[in-house]
Amino acid sequence: MAVKVEGAQRGGSARGGEKAVETTPSGDQFVAAGLPPYAELTRQGGGYSVIAISALVGLVVRPSTTAQITLWNGEGTVGKSYVIDRLCTHNIVSTAALSFYSLWATVHPSGMTNPGVDIARSATNITGNSGKKYNGMGVVGVAESVGDNGWYPWATSTEVTTAGVVPGSHLSVDVEGRLIVPPQGGISLTNVCSIASTVTFCTGLSWYEMQLDLE
Repeated sequence: MAVKVEGAQRGGSARGGEKAVETTPSGDQFVAAGLPPYAELTRQGGGYSVIAISALVGLVVRPSTTAQITLWNGEGTVGKSYVIDRLCTHNIVSTAALSFYSLWATVHPSGMTNPGVDIARSATNITGNSGKKYNGMGVVGVAESVGDNGWYPWATSTEVTTAGVVPGSHLSVDVEGRLIVPPQGGISLTNVCSIASTVTFCTGLSWYEMQLDLE
């Protein structure tokens, strides 16, 4: 028996009208991207970014209970989750000696203690990806003591410039939802570097706030 599948069009001159949904012989639907990836999520206004406003020294050991930056999800227990889109860090002060660094992250489960506001919710600190002012429940702490909930490197290591005490290289990794911060949970980032006490970083991340069923 033949089956006819139709869908309602969202926009354009035929808005609200029905159009046949085309499929391959095996039943796979033909689709075409009308916008660049993430454009629709950004249009909805739930995408935000933050970066530390002061540079902090990288670690020379595996991370444990010290973080350079922590994002805490202050939503209620059935509130929105934070879907992590991107992690980034910038080497602000370098050294004349050759060294390397990598960016690490850990997700803290629900029940994490509020780290306290070190980076306020403002138009210049937590920024909306579409220019929208942040009005969510996120709290950003810097240099916090956190739980060791399993740290992993999230970017290929790179060199620190040997030009002296100047800004150098940066790392950026597209997480694209591989990390999700549940309500009352958090995520912490830090850098591991091969030289102690002389190499500093400003570290940050981007996320989308979405209602998800995490069961």
